[in-house]
Amino acid sequence: MSKLLDRFRYFKQKGDSFAEGHGQVYNTNRDWEDGYRQRWQYDKIVRSTHGVNCTGSCSWKIYVKNGLVTWETQQTDYPRTRPDLPNHEPRGCPRGASYSWYLYSANRLKYPLVRKVLLEMWRDALAQHSDPVEAWSALMTDGEKSKTYKAQRGRGGFVRASWKEMNQLIAAANIWTIKNYGPDRVAGFSPIPAMSMVSYAAGTRYLSLLGGTCLSFYDWYCDLPPASPMTWGEQTDVPESADWYNSSYLIAWGSNVPQTRTPDAHFFTEVRYKGTKTVAITPDYSEVAKLTDQWLAPKQGTDSALAMAMGHVILNEFHLKNPSDYFLSYARQYTDMPMLVLLEPREDGSYVPGRQLRAADLTDCLGEENNPEWKTVACNQAGELVVPNGSIGFRWGEKGKWNLEQKAAGTPTELNLSLLDRHDAVLDVAFPYFGGVENPHFRHVKQDDVLLHKVPVKTLTLADGRQLPVASVYDLTLAHYGLDRGLDDVNCARDYGDVRAYSPAWAEQICGVPRSEIEKIAREFGENAHKTHGRSMIIVGAGMNHWYHMDMNYRGLINMLVFCGCVGQTGGGWAHYVGQEKLRPQTGWAPLAFALDWHRPPRQMNSTSYFYNHASQWRYEKLQVSELLSPLADASQYSGQLIDFNVRAERMGWLPSSPQLAINPLRIADEAKRAGQSEQAWTVDALKSGKLRMACEDPDSGSNHPRNMFIWRSNLLGSSGKGHEYMLRYLLGTESGIQGEPLSDAEDRPEELEWRNAALEGKLDLLVTLDFRMSSTCLFSDIVLPTATWYEKDDMNTSDMHPFIHPLSAAVDPAWESKSDWEIYKGIAKTFSDLCVGHLGQETDVVLQPLQHDSPGELAAGEVRDWKKGECDLIPGQTAPQIVSVQRDYPAVYERFTSVGPLLEKLGNGGKGISWNTDKEVDLLRRLNYTKADGAAKGQPMINSAIDAAEVILTLAPETNGQVAVKAWQALGEFTGRDHTHLARPKEEEKIRFRDIQAQPRKIISSPTWSGLEDEHVSYNAGYTNVHELIPWRTLSGRQQLYQDHPWMRAFGESFCAYRPPVDTRSVQNLEHIPSNGFPEKALNFLTPHQKWGIHSTYSDNLLMLTLSRGGPIVWMSEEDARELGIEDNDWIEVFNANGALTARAVVSQRVPAGMTMMYHAQERLVNIPGSEVTGQRGGIHNSVTRVSPKPTHMIGGYAQLAYGFNYYGTVGSNRDEFIMVRKMNKVNWLDDEGRDQVQEATK
Repeated sequence: MSKLLDRFRYFKQKGDSFAEGHGQVYNTNRDWEDGYRQRWQYDKIVRSTHGVNCTGSCSWKIYVKNGLVTWETQQTDYPRTRPDLPNHEPRGCPRGASYSWYLYSANRLKYPLVRKVLLEMWRDALAQHSDPVEAWSALMTDGEKSKTYKAQRGRGGFVRASWKEMNQLIAAANIWTIKNYGPDRVAGFSPIPAMSMVSYAAGTRYLSLLGGTCLSFYDWYCDLPPASPMTWGEQTDVPESADWYNSSYLIAWGSNVPQTRTPDAHFFTEVRYKGTKTVAITPDYSEVAKLTDQWLAPKQGTDSALAMAMGHVILNEFHLKNPSDYFLSYARQYTDMPMLVLLEPREDGSYVPGRQLRAADLTDCLGEENNPEWKTVACNQAGELVVPNGSIGFRWGEKGKWNLEQKAAGTPTELNLSLLDRHDAVLDVAFPYFGGVENPHFRHVKQDDVLLHKVPVKTLTLADGRQLPVASVYDLTLAHYGLDRGLDDVNCARDYGDVRAYSPAWAEQICGVPRSEIEKIAREFGENAHKTHGRSMIIVGAGMNHWYHMDMNYRGLINMLVFCGCVGQTGGGWAHYVGQEKLRPQTGWAPLAFALDWHRPPRQMNSTSYFYNHASQWRYEKLQVSELLSPLADASQYSGQLIDFNVRAERMGWLPSSPQLAINPLRIADEAKRAGQSEQAWTVDALKSGKLRMACEDPDSGSNHPRNMFIWRSNLLGSSGKGHEYMLRYLLGTESGIQGEPLSDAEDRPEELEWRNAALEGKLDLLVTLDFRMSSTCLFSDIVLPTATWYEKDDMNTSDMHPFIHPLSAAVDPAWESKSDWEIYKGIAKTFSDLCVGHLGQETDVVLQPLQHDSPGELAAGEVRDWKKGECDLIPGQTAPQIVSVQRDYPAVYERFTSVGPLLEKLGNGGKGISWNTDKEVDLLRRLNYTKADGAAKGQPMINSAIDAAEVILTLAPETNGQVAVKAWQALGEFTGRDHTHLARPKEEEKIRFRDIQAQPRKIISSPTWSGLEDEHVSYNAGYTNVHELIPWRTLSGRQQLYQDHPWMRAFGESFCAYRPPVDTRSVQNLEHIPSNGFPEKALNFLTPHQKWGIHSTYSDNLLMLTLSRGGPIVWMSEEDARELGIEDNDWIEVFNANGALTARAVVSQRVPAGMTMMYHAQERLVNIPGSEVTGQRGGIHNSVTRVSPKPTHMIGGYAQLAYGFNYYGTVGSNRDEFIMVRKMNKVNWLDDEGRDQVQEATK
């Protein structure tokens, strides 16, 4: 009774007061505390993590009560580090700590959803056609119906459906598409396997069994730094964050460590207590700037100018004035700087650097018989020409010489860096200069566009009788950097105050950083590296990689590190952190993911070229090739638009294609049989005769575009989709906000493509998205399938930030009707196998595969020759893609999806150019997973569950199976002629199982897949095995390749690193048709860094994160620009250009410099977004004002390290050169109810 009375305030007695009446004491019931206690009670704790592509890869305790997840906290049981190194924990961040909110929120997808208009059409078609494939055919052949449901994408109208019905619809669409157009018209996009590798593999395994196209992500996300493949032949390999603690000089260059690397930031702060100096280089005053000893703020987009000036100081002070023995010794053995370069004469008497000298250029090939065209040449200390070990020619066709031992022809040799002391002449050598390009938004320093520098040379008589001068890469580098060596070079800087490329005074005028600061930081960086033998490190953020000339930014700072001997040394080197790219058990995962156990090769496509083409972004291209070419190039040889270079690259086998040919590839076998030819011979003849074309040459024909697409583990249309509005119009066929016009008759149109005035819209017949929440991509999809959350499925996770592998675990069963990705695709595969009978059987598929890196194909394209122009014959695998026949068994797709195929025992497994036998591992899987009792896969190991799939990865990967690691190192040793097995022998008997990692994260085993060591004595650091085990980098010279000698690299002026200003995309021109709203407008640079309240788009709709932030889209801008535009903090503004428009609130801050804006990316179009005054539609996302422009030099293939590999090299989706118009909004229309719009003033 007393508790009841307690609830009535009238009966409560007043207690004593205190603090002079300011406080009151009450006697109250405390039962309310029981609710708080019960909130934090739990029945069990399960280990899991977040598959969110944040690189943190943090292990979490998931608390479960009554079968429900109640909360999560950080795990603290990572394997210990060595005594002189801090432990990894605590790892985590506020975003991860809020994830459990999603599981039971209104945002959670509970059931399969389909757009009502499509479902009604589908059911009507099924009522008329008993065969689901025929029903889908009826829909697709009715143009009006197809157009109707596509136009509804993004407009709501979802209804609940059953799994059975949706699997049937999806399978029928896939079968009809494959039957009528080909399997390469079915595609899938999913990013970053490392964050949940089994879930990724589920979709790509299904697609690969069909012959569908798996789209890349690392290049599309602009996470891929092309400078890494260019320099090292490596996609990306970086130090773990613990190695920061071993550094004694740290520069955070464009990396906002506390905000975007939160779990690892403690290493950055801890190392400062050891006395390590830390420097931040960012255009805005970011969180990392607050942590460091010094902050440099260059103008955004001018980082390469700053890096070049620092390189100028390092070379001057530590290579010329006070030479560091360590730096010079490192350069001789581990870089291409001793290699000789042919100099080609110009009409004015000067010379221009050509390609690197090869053994084949000289009489008798200097005794080299195997691949002499691919063996680089240097001078030894005696001035003799030698062919040092390690170049790419030693990698293929012979054994035992592909190493970095200081030998040539089996004899010890020390290479000579410079010809200065042994030169025959000093010649004028021409270098392109781009720093004088005028841009109204960026500073420039006017100088001649061709700079002549004095270079010491040696004259050689070549095998063909010509006499040509050669110079070393080292001498050319010193000249290019503008260093005075006493050669009367008028274009060299006499001192640091001389405004000549690339002096500190010159850089100050370009980037705004005082020359004194440039000199100081460069000097300290070099001095530290000299004293510590390389313990200077640069942590790099993706922002520098998002500019069109990203490779110039990166190569500039990579050069600094190489000049100082930092790469491959503990505590030193290049630490590039972007997405969670490091899939540590990669070689065990690849056969599962791409069905390499059943078919080889898979179809893989680089997404940047794919979306540039099929979203018709090329139709709006205003950037001209002539703007990119070197002033030294013959412009007549490089005509056309950017898309033309992409088409040529596909045709020559440099880049992949999707779709591949203007024919259903399943029909080629029949055509070839009728002609009495093989599939390859028929395809070659048909292409040469013009009877058959590449699909990319006519993308709007109606049959050469993708038709079905799967998206999973991704928010393509809410996060990574550059050119968002173009995707909406041309891929989806729904309304878009494009403001620009396509190329007109008066403008140059592509040369290699057939131009059709009526561009196809709505190319995708079916878009299926798998997600656990209603994302922006889901809003535009036809079918949305509910996946299990990261606490409801079994999977695995690794990162480049730490050396552990650990799990996602099903702490609870998937809620409502959600399923794991593995179960979803398994269900679709089963339905596909059942429905395809009578439509598809055992078929011969013809697959085109580009010239691959880490294969002999990387030696195929030494010259640029286009077979279609008559410059050479069409030879598959040499002057064109490989043409491979693949046998598919469509009724057996399900059986193959759920079992390990026979190719692993027949052909073995491997990666990055080496292979090994896997018989024992497959036999172990038979015991672990059991075998198929009957059917098409009888006797093969089963993969029924996600845990089975995880065991396949763990068993096959050298990183998780010690016996495989030993075999892998043995396989590498056959190439290098050296024994490397000692790196894995101590862990030969170790086998990591899925239940092991559920008990505790496990440190992986050292593997030749990667260039660092998982060792008790050193932290993982990229390049460590190259330097300490003398394993060559996978480049032309086998060394760190600073000089890029491919003809396209030279033609575009990028054989050496140079400063190249941001390009003019012309996105803010010709907008006169957009009416003024009465407020002033201004063009500002548009940057999209990573945000604080989300990981990409995840968490951006999470109530806890919305509560901590402003709760909707925001754009940061400077106080100066805001004053000019009459904008105050929190005002509604509109951002627009030719690509589209978005609406957001303004954050006015002194931390942002004038001339730029920042919209932290992927803020979704789900929360607090009013209509746009420009488009009349709801405001877009950050990518509504972007469009992709690919770079020709990223299309090169078949040329040593410049060769295609999935996510390794290819066109990259940059977006930071974009400019936008900004203005305050006049009226804010919420578009909540048609005819009754809620309108408010655009004030705070």
